[in-house]
Amino acid sequence: MIRQPAVAGSFYPAGQRELSDQLTSLLPVEKPVSEATAIIVPHAGYIYSGAVAGEVIGGTQIPETVLLLGPNHHGAGPKASVSSVDGWLTPLGKVPLATELRDHLCRQIDLLTLDDSAHLDEHSLEVMLPFLQRLQPRLQIVPISLQSLSLADCLSLGNSLGTVLRDWPAKVLLLASSDMNHFLDAENTRRLDNLAIEAMTAFNPSALYETVRENRISMCGVLPAVTAMQAAKGLGAGQCRLIRYAHSGQINHDNSRVVGYAGLSIS
Repeated sequence: MIRQPAVAGSFYPAGQRELSDQLTSLLPVEKPVSEATAIIVPHAGYIYSGAVAGEVIGGTQIPETVLLLGPNHHGAGPKASVSSVDGWLTPLGKVPLATELRDHLCRQIDLLTLDDSAHLDEHSLEVMLPFLQRLQPRLQIVPISLQSLSLADCLSLGNSLGTVLRDWPAKVLLLASSDMNHFLDAENTRRLDNLAIEAMTAFNPSALYETVRENRISMCGVLPAVTAMQAAKGLGAGQCRLIRYAHSGQINHDNSRVVGYAGLSIS
């Protein structure tokens, strides 16, 4: 079974040529790439967050296998839903799932459940794929959608992912998908986002979770970010760097109600 695109034509172009042209405009030209253990990337429509996503992904050496962690915006399915299909389709073609790694993860980690209901209409991982396809023609993925996890759940899942991936024979990049605060004015959004970014650049996943909760920051992908950060720690990463920050008001010129976008690299 192949998952069909859910947001082609809305979050990004549905036509292959138009999509390819937009990716060319969003990905940096001749920027040196570096290895990363994990990246944190925004997932709004390309017109809004695509430049941030493009700078982070375009500056990262993309291996053949990427494990994607995203928020579950619709609430369908279990807490940690792993896509069970054979591949995901985009206008650029089919991306196969890394079935051997996926099945091994599900055997080793009790929290993970094979379930596609969380993925059917979810945009947070789908919008990452064209960027990754452009940069890695042999791309294969493991998509995981998260919801309703406690801090202990996130840390446990991150530790387990780190343990499995540390022993995996091939390089696997972790990609956490998240936008930042939603729908306050630009000044307050930037203030709240800076609190979360400080916890991320301090490379402190527990502090990120608590900061978002205590300050009511509507960072939709905090669970994927915390989980990926904890997994990266287990894989030997030692720093988390902010690559770029932006917000939607810089595009639509409405600073009264914006969404923040942060792109970070963990190595």
